[in-house]
Amino acid sequence: MFFQPRDGWVGDVIPFERDGELNLFYLHEHRAHPKPGTSWSLAGTRDLVHIADRGTALAHGADDEADFNAYTGSVVRDADGTYHLFYTGQNPRIVGDDGEPLQVVMHATGSGDLTAWTRHPEHTFGAPEGYETADWRDPFVYFDEGRGRWRMLVAARHKEGPERRRGVIAACESDDLVTWKPTEPFWDPRRYITHECPEVFALGDWWYLVYSEFSESFVTRYRMARSPDGPWQVPERDTLDGRAFYAAKSAEVDGRRIFAGWIASREGDTDDGAWQWAGTLSLLEATQNADGSLAFAPPAEIFASFGQAVAMGLAPTALSAPDGFACAVSDVPLPEQCVVRAEFAVEPGTTECGLLLRTGPDGDQGYVVRLEPRRGRIVLDRWPRRRTGDAQWQISGDVPHVIELERPADLSGRTYTLEVIVERDLAVVVLDRQVCLSTRLYDTAHDRLGAFVGEGGVELLDLTVRVRGAAE
Repeated sequence: MFFQPRDGWVGDVIPFERDGELNLFYLHEHRAHPKPGTSWSLAGTRDLVHIADRGTALAHGADDEADFNAYTGSVVRDADGTYHLFYTGQNPRIVGDDGEPLQVVMHATGSGDLTAWTRHPEHTFGAPEGYETADWRDPFVYFDEGRGRWRMLVAARHKEGPERRRGVIAACESDDLVTWKPTEPFWDPRRYITHECPEVFALGDWWYLVYSEFSESFVTRYRMARSPDGPWQVPERDTLDGRAFYAAKSAEVDGRRIFAGWIASREGDTDDGAWQWAGTLSLLEATQNADGSLAFAPPAEIFASFGQAVAMGLAPTALSAPDGFACAVSDVPLPEQCVVRAEFAVEPGTTECGLLLRTGPDGDQGYVVRLEPRRGRIVLDRWPRRRTGDAQWQISGDVPHVIELERPADLSGRTYTLEVIVERDLAVVVLDRQVCLSTRLYDTAHDRLGAFVGEGGVELLDLTVRVRGAAE
């Protein structure tokens, strides 16, 4: 379900649609020492479910070349049928005046074989005056119909200003995809360290600007406007997912907007490990709400591929705990790869309710997908939590959930549907096909499924678990 190369990890993904196929270029991360250069690899899918590995697409440069690391960029096709690949070149051995490794925009062309490119090092260019030379990356190229020329967005930083608020999406323009002229910034909010992997696209009557930031949060965000020139509005929920899903970019596939990002691994393959750069590829589809804001969920084809129901011994039931906690737990293990779908009717004033994943028979230990109507959020929790010592008071009881795995959600209604895709150590939680929360599940030794309520009442209207295969 979640693609990962056999010999490494998926870094930033560059989606490119052609003839109904979603081509997924990605930065191929090898966690080796000494650190090797980074190349572009390619995977592809026609059904959004089965993803085929195509191998190396653009090999990184030699030890002394500017593209020893071939980092994120974009792919376009011009009117003559030539394919253009723009990417970031970086080499830790090549530094600027400030002593930091230079980042430059580089160019390659091809005739249609997406794994065969001709480099054009003579087209390389770096940051113009006023921008830091160590932050000039992730070129996103598109044809601007209004201007009648090609436009490039670049993740950049001003040389001057508060250290963590110099981020800017710079812009360049070109008539031939070879010579690029800097213009006024595309977006300059003076808000973040930088705006990685920027892209812009139209959907209906709205334009959307997407970027990834690691200032106050490590997330992919979006803004919306009636024009590609702004002004950009902040939607109520402006993130695509939580901390674990990063560097997402999108492509239009048969009129649909499909995002590809990576679910980060954690150091040491443990729930307490630090989040790492790169991970496992995951797809989300963006759909447009009536107000122009975007909802996010895995494509319907992924859910549909889980067609075979599995009996869990957990029937629809009512749970009541006006001033306490109540749960119901399955009789049989939760499959390693499955989709869980649960419908809840929640009594007004309920503090919390949701699902217990890989829990014990009594529902005490495991992972908790928790809806908190009073706080308007969905969170991931786990028990036991991290410990700082052996005493009871050294349980991390003052950390109310995995703090980086919190999503705002509209919980003002009465009924909600939770869907969870689980595969080994990966999980994608979806609320009402609107809000996503992706994560890793490493440490639990239990294997049951449960539903719960805290300080209130909930009716479990329906619960199904399905595994891969055709419906019976």
